[in-house]
Amino acid sequence: MTAKRKHRGIGLLMSSFLTLAGCSVTPPPAIPSGAELQSLDTIARHLLVRHQIIDNRPGDHCDPERGPACFIAEITLSSSVDIAPGDWAIYFSHIAPVQKVTAGDFAIEHINGDLHRLVPAPALAGLTAGTPHTVRYIADLWHLSRSDLMPNYYVAAGRDARVIASTATGIDPATGLETKPHAGTFDDSDRHLRRTPGDLTQPATAQTLFDSNRHAAAISEEVATAIIPTPTSMSRSPGGGRLDLSPGVALQLNGLPRGAVAAAVTALADLGIGENTAGVPLIMTLDPALNIALDGEAGAEPGAYRLQLDSKQITVQTGDQAGAANALRSLAALLMPAGKQVPLLQIEDSPRYNFRGLHLDVARNFHSKALVLTLLEQMAVFKLNKLHLHLGDDEGWRLQIDGLAELTDIGSRRCHDLEENRCLLPQLGSGPNANAGVNGYYTADDYIEILRYATARHIQVLPSLDMPGHARAAVKAMEARYRKYLAQGDRSNAERYLLSDPADATRYESYQFYNDNTLNVCMESTYRFIEKVIDEVALLHRRAGQPLTRYHIGADETAGAWLDSPVCEAFINAGHPGVAAMEDLGGYFIERVAAMLAAKGIEAAGWSDGMGHTDPAGMPAVVQSNAWGALFGDGHKSAHEQVNRGWQVIVSTPDVTYFDMPYEADAFEPGYYWASRGTNTRKVFSFMPDNLPVHAEFWHGHNGQPLVLKDTIERDKNNTISYRPMAAGKRFAGLQGHLWSETVRSDADVEYRLFPRLVALAERAWHRADWEVPYDYSGRDYSAQTRFFTATARRQRDRDWARFASIMALKVLPKLDAAGIRYRIPTAGARLVDNHLHTNVIFPGLAVEYRIDGGAWTVWTAPVAVATAAAIEVRVRSADGRRRGRSWALD
Repeated sequence: MTAKRKHRGIGLLMSSFLTLAGCSVTPPPAIPSGAELQSLDTIARHLLVRHQIIDNRPGDHCDPERGPACFIAEITLSSSVDIAPGDWAIYFSHIAPVQKVTAGDFAIEHINGDLHRLVPAPALAGLTAGTPHTVRYIADLWHLSRSDLMPNYYVAAGRDARVIASTATGIDPATGLETKPHAGTFDDSDRHLRRTPGDLTQPATAQTLFDSNRHAAAISEEVATAIIPTPTSMSRSPGGGRLDLSPGVALQLNGLPRGAVAAAVTALADLGIGENTAGVPLIMTLDPALNIALDGEAGAEPGAYRLQLDSKQITVQTGDQAGAANALRSLAALLMPAGKQVPLLQIEDSPRYNFRGLHLDVARNFHSKALVLTLLEQMAVFKLNKLHLHLGDDEGWRLQIDGLAELTDIGSRRCHDLEENRCLLPQLGSGPNANAGVNGYYTADDYIEILRYATARHIQVLPSLDMPGHARAAVKAMEARYRKYLAQGDRSNAERYLLSDPADATRYESYQFYNDNTLNVCMESTYRFIEKVIDEVALLHRRAGQPLTRYHIGADETAGAWLDSPVCEAFINAGHPGVAAMEDLGGYFIERVAAMLAAKGIEAAGWSDGMGHTDPAGMPAVVQSNAWGALFGDGHKSAHEQVNRGWQVIVSTPDVTYFDMPYEADAFEPGYYWASRGTNTRKVFSFMPDNLPVHAEFWHGHNGQPLVLKDTIERDKNNTISYRPMAAGKRFAGLQGHLWSETVRSDADVEYRLFPRLVALAERAWHRADWEVPYDYSGRDYSAQTRFFTATARRQRDRDWARFASIMALKVLPKLDAAGIRYRIPTAGARLVDNHLHTNVIFPGLAVEYRIDGGAWTVWTAPVAVATAAAIEVRVRSADGRRRGRSWALD
């Protein structure tokens, strides 16, 4: 399932024909001399690297044994000083395997994962100042974005290494965004921005955004009484009126402990509404027997509340503590920025889903505890209540486990150590230094603090340490532990938590091109390790006061693993129930770990592809499955099949919920793009999570081509039903947004990717819009030619979007600014009409600036006359006017 968090373009799109072989790697030379170290410093300072994609279009130059897709690229090396030959090599991350070098004085060797190295040819007599050396090569698949070109190339001799300065990331002073000076241009739509001649993707431009923003007219008159997420029911008091909260609020709690609302009360104070015994009475009552009847139905999901604002007081009624906090969050949402008056009204509110989640990957690249705490507070603001914290993967293990120090001593760091005795191999452009910002882990105390902070905000933390695939950090850490104790003569302790079979001769390659990233599921030491980890994580949860009641296994598998493992061969021959062949091992592992969890009172969760390999009869009564199948790959079918199993299926559709995908189809917009070339806030807002196949009517696939999604009964050649729609009365259990961090190297970038898209996801997780098309349990087929999403409903959606976008611009974004959230400032739409510049923006109300022929930036207020040949650039300002978004030119 890796592809869900990386370039599924490599996995989902190519696995049917991509066959790769491992490459041998020359061992590093001995410790370098002083002269060689000086040479490394010279190379690091003076070598100029330029990485240019030449052509992504496939052709006869592609190796047919590797599949039909490949691209041509060049790495050019030049220097302002002479560089002497020596036993040095240049290491770099390249996320697609190199097929061959076609020109140049360097070989390219694959080490493991995405780590490669450029090795000078023996005949190369160094680099002469001013003379460029270009290495042209062919690699699998495609590179359509600057995000594909990883930073921090480094030069190394032996164990000594230096980052090549010209490949280090920088920060754009105008926007605060990451820059990569070595990344070449992407200025040819056909060669650089499309996979094949049949790729219909329309690259984003100022003109295309202008057209798509045409529905975003400002509706400012509704903003004062609106909140996000939209409540189930809101009614204004007759005659209107407003309540002045300048004196603060006098909190009265009936049946509620203060801790249940303390965080929300603090949030109100941060907006200028503090506590004051002489303030407006705020009377909050918790009655567990209370039924808030909404839409004619008795009862409500946990977190429901009733909020009444009249001329003299505020009253809150709720059936649980989360509902009380949600009511205060809604009160805060009614405030205009810097305002202290709220309209007189009544809200009755209940969430659409009880599971409203955010998945945060801190394993690929580490992110700080401070960031996690910041995100938890913003999750509470928008009533999200589940944090799926991805703590372990191939590239890192991020949680301290008592008694297994190697997991963090080694597994939390990547550095230049090819033997991996001190750290993991560099990956994802992390560079050679163990102290790089992408390395790190949470101590036990850090994690407990995160849990307590979440609990105070009624957010459940669901930890995940991925297994059996995507587990390389754990595998390598335990191998280092094995070597340590074996050297001490303690074989028993060495083997106690070993996760790999030393005699395993299997040659496999994961979607990220690792050949050693999978736990051996046939070894008892693997299950001993898992139980140790689960017990330690559960202990941390108990200490924090948030019991571990659900754990996300991951359930990732790696095709081809264990085939030549003597341990697995013996395991299968031993006749274990349900295991007759190698292909049964994955399901066996998940069922066994799920049973282990159930015995400890912990519910099992996992990703839908791995969970789908299990026998439902062998699984516990309660199972969570994250349905992450892409719609262009018929992902709705596996989601429906697992709902029909009786599982709690969380909608994790990557086409719209994966926020590591770019906002727009633009090579300068960061992110992988295997599931979506563009996922902007409006797309997230338009999502109908209850009805996945309906999106074929108005969305396109990853190549810009129309979708056809069939959701009717299907039969195989034996006339046996092979697929049936979701059974009547069944429904999804929740909705989750996701951020995988392969291309995310800073906390600021996390905020850029998540906001403002996460706000739209919170809207859909909490509120079902009237314009959404209900799911048809009898089955339908959907395409651009069907019209179940009627013209009337589309107009309702567009009107609702205009309302939502106005609230974002005038209420939500200013508050995000005040909270220090570095959200993405949108790129501007612009078009010349009769030689006059017109502009717009996805969030009407944000200021657009323009400049002509490199002149001063000016705020656009009305159409501006411009000369035909003028060079025009546009950009958008943040809501508080302090930051600027990325500028671009009109074509």
